[in-house]
Amino acid sequence: MDFAPDPRVDLRRYEILLQLMDLMVHYGSLPELFQKLTERLRSVADFKFIDFAFHDPQRNVMRLQLWSESGQTFEEVEIPVEESLSGWVWQSQQPRVMADLETDAEFPGIRSLLLQRGVRSSCVVPLTTTQQRLGALGIDSSQPDAYSAADVEFLQRVADMAALALENSIIRKDMEREKQRLHMLLGVSNALLSNLEMQQLFPAISENIRRVIQQDYASLAVHDESLDVLRMYALDFPLARDVIGPNTYVPAKSGPAARAFVEVQTTIFSHGDLERERSDFFDRMLKHGIRSLCCIPLYTSKAVLGTLNLGSKRDDAFIPQDVQLLEQVAATVSIALENTRAYRQIAELKDKLTQEKLYLEDEIRSEMHFDEIVGESSALKNVLGQSKTVAPSDATVLILGETGTGKELIARAIHRMSSRRGGPFIKLNCAAIPTGLLESELFGHEKGAFTGAISQKLGRMELAHGGTLFLDEIGDIPLELQPKLLRVLQDHEFEHLGGTRTIRVNVRLIAATNRDLARSVAEREFRSDLFYRLNVFPIRIPPLRERVNDVPLLVRYFVQKISRHMNKRIESIPTEAMTALVNWSWPGNVRELENFMERSVILSDDDVLRVPLAELKLVSEAESPEMTRNLESMERHHIIRVLRETGGVIGGVAGAAARLGLKRTTLQSRMQKLGIARADYEN
Repeated sequence: MDFAPDPRVDLRRYEILLQLMDLMVHYGSLPELFQKLTERLRSVADFKFIDFAFHDPQRNVMRLQLWSESGQTFEEVEIPVEESLSGWVWQSQQPRVMADLETDAEFPGIRSLLLQRGVRSSCVVPLTTTQQRLGALGIDSSQPDAYSAADVEFLQRVADMAALALENSIIRKDMEREKQRLHMLLGVSNALLSNLEMQQLFPAISENIRRVIQQDYASLAVHDESLDVLRMYALDFPLARDVIGPNTYVPAKSGPAARAFVEVQTTIFSHGDLERERSDFFDRMLKHGIRSLCCIPLYTSKAVLGTLNLGSKRDDAFIPQDVQLLEQVAATVSIALENTRAYRQIAELKDKLTQEKLYLEDEIRSEMHFDEIVGESSALKNVLGQSKTVAPSDATVLILGETGTGKELIARAIHRMSSRRGGPFIKLNCAAIPTGLLESELFGHEKGAFTGAISQKLGRMELAHGGTLFLDEIGDIPLELQPKLLRVLQDHEFEHLGGTRTIRVNVRLIAATNRDLARSVAEREFRSDLFYRLNVFPIRIPPLRERVNDVPLLVRYFVQKISRHMNKRIESIPTEAMTALVNWSWPGNVRELENFMERSVILSDDDVLRVPLAELKLVSEAESPEMTRNLESMERHHIIRVLRETGGVIGGVAGAAARLGLKRTTLQSRMQKLGIARADYEN
């Protein structure tokens, strides 16, 4: 058609151009722009369809939208650049008219499509601005030879205005996309700053990544240095939890994630690349439809921590803009992972220091009672000699003895005399901890290892690193736990309950028991290999009934200590009471004696110790004169020894009376009764 001879048509076209100029400025969306443009052109141009063709640089195709003359989208097709008329116009930047599609053999792909739609002629012009080539704009007619040079010129003017509007739309979309990405990065940063626990960190990362990148799979691979593997953590994406189980590991030296980890470089893998991987993990990934994978290294200036991995069901799903964004996310995640590691280490150290403080305070309180090893019997001196002999070595010591004989005091003495005296002394009574909790108490546990394990806990073994671990009542340790203890004794390593990280410790073990472990081994209640490993240097502490000569010394020591604590002053102990105390068998040993002395001090109203003799079951010889003579002989010998140590001084702070816990007059009375003269204690 030729509108040139009709001035009214030209005027109408100028009016349409003015209307389109206003439309280009105030349109709401691209579909609205295309619809209004179609409606405006319908009054001044003959067309069956309007073609909006845009070049896709990623696939190098023309995406063609056909709009009918009624202003409705007819269809959208994708045609290779070299096979389409719009592609030719986009490349050459020249308008092109096909006068009759039935006779023109060029561009067979688009030609057959238009012919099927009843199109006979087509006019196409470039959609181009000074900044970029966007595509092409065309009109199609059902009549052959429908478009003149004037039509081409008019359509080009329309295309120039449309191109500016499209460019503005692209700029706005890019700005909005960039705004979303920056908002996402800010969200990730805020989430990372407010979540220092790794399990709380993952949902925050997932939520912010999903805002701008629509993928089907996302995970973190975190390097486990102790096992030299990458531990996989599923982020909250549709397929991640299906692919990744609760304890999934992949090698740190081979595989897609490992390649990005080792080379510290973002790596994209195609479907073919994933098919070449031979592992159950990647088989599950392929089974769930993942066709492309992007692995981005997570690293800081201190170390490479792992990778951020995203997968898609589409081929070639990762465009450069998305990869660039993901690398920015990965940089923030890397800092967060480094912070969570530091936070976890600080928390562990804080927990360890807190627990060590409690144990050290307990140790200090116990150190105040170190002098409770009281006695002069040969049996006790033999025990102390053995302790002094074994202390400098790092040998395992097994202390044997009845309940209440002072096994812990001997263990502490060995620790204080050893090279480890500057390290912690950590104790654990194996009989006092429920069987189900003993492993956790001894070796520690990870968060979630069992119901109620709401945080990580350090075990006594770990707290004793560099020092001594005293396991009291070792005979009560369950059979199922004994191999783990044996491993620590042999290899100096173990794992937390529910953990996989191997922990090495430098600990000296001192064990104690009131059981006959040899019999327990014979009865298969105790492992023989553990018994032999414990029984390196056995020390047997004699019961109190085998060191009767120490009873008077212990009685006076306990009476003095307890009365001072209770703000009482006990000046004398009746002879008949001491005789009864010496003759009692003391099945509870020193502990029973101390408790009995405390009860006696409580019952004493004046300066004479009131001993509840009715509570003691005396042996038949307790009242014999011979026993009384023996007791008096022991008392006389002890007083003489103290007088010699004080240089014959009886009174005063450093005198013999004060050391014996007696008044000066009481001591002088006892000396007179026992026939102690100056010649007996002077050199």
